[in-house]
Amino acid sequence: MSILIKNVNVITMNKNKDIIEDGVVVVRENLIVDVGDKSLISNYSDCQIIDGEGGILIPGMVNAHTHASMVVFRSLGDDVPDRLQRYIFPLEKKMVDEQLVYIGAKYAIVEMLLGGVTTFADMYYFEDEVAKAVQEAGIRAVLGETVVNFSAPDCKESYGGLDYSKWFIEKWKDSQLITPAVAPHAPYTNSEESLKKIIQISEKYDVPIMMHAAEMKYEFEDCIEKYNMTPMAYLDSIGMLNERFVGAHLIHVTDEDLKLIKERKVGISHNVGANAKGGKGTAPAVKMYKSDMKIGLGTDGAMSGNTLDIITQMSLVGKVHKLINEDRTLFPASEIVEMATIGGARALNMDDEIGSIEVGKKADLVIMETKSINMQPIYDYYSALVYSANPSNVDTVMVNGKILVENKCLKSLNIGQIMYQIKSVREKIQKFGF
Repeated sequence: MSILIKNVNVITMNKNKDIIEDGVVVVRENLIVDVGDKSLISNYSDCQIIDGEGGILIPGMVNAHTHASMVVFRSLGDDVPDRLQRYIFPLEKKMVDEQLVYIGAKYAIVEMLLGGVTTFADMYYFEDEVAKAVQEAGIRAVLGETVVNFSAPDCKESYGGLDYSKWFIEKWKDSQLITPAVAPHAPYTNSEESLKKIIQISEKYDVPIMMHAAEMKYEFEDCIEKYNMTPMAYLDSIGMLNERFVGAHLIHVTDEDLKLIKERKVGISHNVGANAKGGKGTAPAVKMYKSDMKIGLGTDGAMSGNTLDIITQMSLVGKVHKLINEDRTLFPASEIVEMATIGGARALNMDDEIGSIEVGKKADLVIMETKSINMQPIYDYYSALVYSANPSNVDTVMVNGKILVENKCLKSLNIGQIMYQIKSVREKIQKFGF
């Protein structure tokens, strides 16, 4: 049976950013088959009806960079200096195993679905456990095993993630919901030899490469000293930058780097919340967007940015960039919603399937209710989404034509059970005195 969504204000995010007030969207199986005004209703007599009750229907949001399972460490070490080397890596070495990754991934997916995220890009350890959680929940994901130059939780040998990645890609390459990838951690945790092997894997299987790049000041300085090149120029010099590459952060980039990023059609995850909280700096997202680059929004791990929803990030993008540039006209709300939806899809090279409400696209849809006190009055739908809404306004979430959240209640996972599991993990972590 087809699903007909009516009585919604449709934010299509198509090329013209068309808005259809009192609109209708029809879904058959996993695809959008019709979009228009309420006159469409008479054309469809045998459908499951979803009454949006005057809400806002948007494409499912895309979280273009995260480490989902790190949600188990949320609120730990928030104010610790040199947190990555002194805190995160040692903590992961002691605590991360298959069970933690699986439980953490399920918990993170719950948060993302309830926040209107229908696709997320993840890089972590034991990525097969994340894939299992994705399948159970029914969300869409791009998943990459982390590759590092030291013993990792799931690989005793340095660069063990290379072999894991090949096995993982082979296992999940035919999945409807999962796009397997390979995920070198960063230029400073991978040798040139390992990066070239990663390029070969990406080319052989035609899969994305996801990587932290130009994130750290010391990374930039070390690259200049060692190679007389910026991190992005170095990665390009070894053949890594292309349309399959998705760079997370990209804070410390020059104007020449930006030209290179655009020319190579690199995807960008702008993680404004995590960057701000970590005091790392602000990526030149305004220049990136105005130069028509493939820029989307990400949260980073919940240990870095503390949240996994994109609604929270949208507001931060507008406020942070207006503030640092002292220009309130920058990033109109429509541009921010674009980055949260079709922009993230472009960054992940998925914009031919998701990111906008158009006939033929996958039915990844979100209804934002507008009855709550924080949502009225509405004069501009985009502004309401960016500056008024919060994750509690997410009413209905559909992924691949299946309703996963209905009336603000998750249908695909048992929240009570997952909450119990996450508390058990917390008790184990506390025993280590962190």
